[in-house]
Amino acid sequence: MTENVNEEYVRLLVSKNLKRLRALQNISQLSLALNTGLTHNFINDIENCKKGISAKTLAKLSTALKAEPHQFFLPDELANNRMRIYVNDFNDSLQKVIAELTARYLSTDQHQQSGC
Repeated sequence: MTENVNEEYVRLLVSKNLKRLRALQNISQLSLALNTGLTHNFINDIENCKKGISAKTLAKLSTALKAEPHQFFLPDELANNRMRIYVNDFNDSLQKVIAELTARYLSTDQHQQSGC
């Protein structure tokens, strides 16, 4: 893949990953702009591959999105794999919480039915 790396490809990677990382944090472009000191238009331009980013901007975005700088340069297949792992971990945690709450509810319900 290295033979095809150019500025357009790098902008595309940053664009896709910025959108993905924003979605993971459930942050709007406007909120991200306020958190980074960047303009909403600039963030929109990055996400639409119209502008590239400097190291300074990368640091601001990384901090605001709680991401490592390299995460802005992940190819789709790696980013999607990490997303899959995140979703699976979240799903496992959610199932444990549901099971625990169900057990508590049933325990409380049985306790109330016994007249105690």
